[in-house]
Amino acid sequence: MNNNDIPVWEKYTLTIEEASKYFRIGENRLRRLAEENKDAGWLIMNGNRIQIKRRQFEQVIDKSLRKESKVVQTKKQL
Repeated sequence: MNNNDIPVWEKYTLTIEEASKYFRIGENRLRRLAEENKDAGWLIMNGNRIQIKRRQFEQVIDKSLRKESKVVQTKKQL
């Protein structure tokens, strides 16, 4: 089975290119996030190649969105 035969939503790790398409985040932004978070649990460095753990990164995004939502709600209350 070729790696391209596995649907992206079933893969454990994603390349920057795959993650960019899947999460709709620019490749440069993902590279910058990886550079700023080298010890993050959602990141694997395979030599100089960046791999993103899909499920862990989904959780990071979900937490970020919840925080943003709380900030917006707080601002609306003011």
